[in-house]
Amino acid sequence: MFPLRDTVQARSLPLMNWTLIAVNVLVFFMFLSGPHAEFWIERYALIPAQLFVNPTAWLTIFTSMFLHGGLFHLLGNMWALYIFGDNVEDRMGPVRFLIFYLLCGAAAALVHVLMNPGSMIPTVGASGAISGVMGAYLVLFPFARVITLVPLFFFPYFFEIPAIFFIGVWFAGQLVSAFMTSALAPPDVGGVAWWAHVGGFVAGMVLARLFIVRRPVRHFYADEYYPW
Repeated sequence: MFPLRDTVQARSLPLMNWTLIAVNVLVFFMFLSGPHAEFWIERYALIPAQLFVNPTAWLTIFTSMFLHGGLFHLLGNMWALYIFGDNVEDRMGPVRFLIFYLLCGAAAALVHVLMNPGSMIPTVGASGAISGVMGAYLVLFPFARVITLVPLFFFPYFFEIPAIFFIGVWFAGQLVSAFMTSALAPPDVGGVAWWAHVGGFVAGMVLARLFIVRRPVRHFYADEYYPW
């Protein structure tokens, strides 16, 4: 299933969401698409084992979420952020959304470290933070619809899938993959940081309602209405 857009119309311009997308794209093309990409990865990626021996390595919890391992990695993450981030920002406001995004990314990184404490494999990507955004979207817009492309027998079909089903299936896949990887994959073998996705998603669900802006509700009374 490939999401194309959702059916919820944001009431404000998602300036912070666009800014996050722009920063990720800019960092990739400035530092990670050239011959020195390996240097930047080694210096600013999250390496779990280093957190316990180098205090400055804790900064990589945040720097790593703005790095991507390839163009398709970048495009996949930014597309998901584009679809789900605008509505979440609309409910939180730009500053709260930024703090929420960074906290979800940090939670994702810490869960990954907890599950792989001795790993020397660099970890990069915004997917942990974006998983948090998807978790918040599920809490705030469970009955929204996601226009989804589903290829069947080489033919494209389009469906409106409830967000609670689309995101629920996605999270179930992340959870199953995380457990299978922990049980079957050899240690220190690179791959997808499934536990980071799980951690970020759960953090997003837990934190979502703490960050939304409570808009005042106006009550109308009989004497507020006048005849034409």
